Amino acid sequence: MTAPFLTVSDLTVAYGDNVIMKDVSFTVNRGDVFIIMGASGCGKSTLLSVLTGLKEPVKGDVLFDGLPFWGENSSDANRKTAMRKAGILYQSGALWTSMTLAENVALPLTQYTALTPAEIQDLVALKLDLVGLAGFQDFYPSEISGGMKKRAGLARALALDPQIVFFDEPSAGLDPISSKNLDDLILQIKENLNTTIVMVTHELPSLLSVGTNSIYLDVDTKTLIAQGKPADLLKNPPNPKVQHFLTRGEK
Repeated sequence: MTAPFLTVSDLTVAYGDNVIMKDVSFTVNRGDVFIIMGASGCGKSTLLSVLTGLKEPVKGDVLFDGLPFWGENSSDANRKTAMRKAGILYQSGALWTSMTLAENVALPLTQYTALTPAEIQDLVALKLDLVGLAGFQDFYPSEISGGMKKRAGLARALALDPQIVFFDEPSAGLDPISSKNLDDLILQIKENLNTTIVMVTHELPSLLSVGTNSIYLDVDTKTLIAQGKPADLLKNPPNPKVQHFLTRGEK
């Protein structure tokens, strides 16, 4: 049996004396589209910060592709090694506005590889084509739509051929059609590149259509109160809070 890509054990996260979550344990299997969901203030984005090495937990262990990422035997070197296997798509796209799309996508390639300029140019064209932006290499972020900015950000996240990609509210600010197109693209990447996906989202159409596994973080108890495929949790909600979240209170 293949080992999980991420294993989180007894995680507690806080800002000073303010505990955000406690005793959280879950696994992300290879090839998952794993959804982190919950009401506002439950710590979804904070958890993503822990999983991407930006926020140290108070206690608990995280294994990242077998490497101790947080907890016993973890180290900065381990986290750097692990994150070379990862890509991140931020909520805003986080493109450099003074750079063209090609320059944005090329940035991690110039920083972390020894490829020649010609090789980088070819790879940039390939990544932009992969997300449906062929021919937009010389455009600046201000010259494209919100949905295209997300796609360009995704192309940059994929520049180093990551094994896992983290998404922070990828559909935020998008119209329903653009959001659906992005969901379809995420599924294509998962299937074509065999990439593991971890996604923070509160968008019901997205999490129900693409999610293969999930956790629900509860803002009141500050811990995990449900896990499983979102569609299965909708059919058989384990508690009223999860039911209310997945139905938006509709009966």
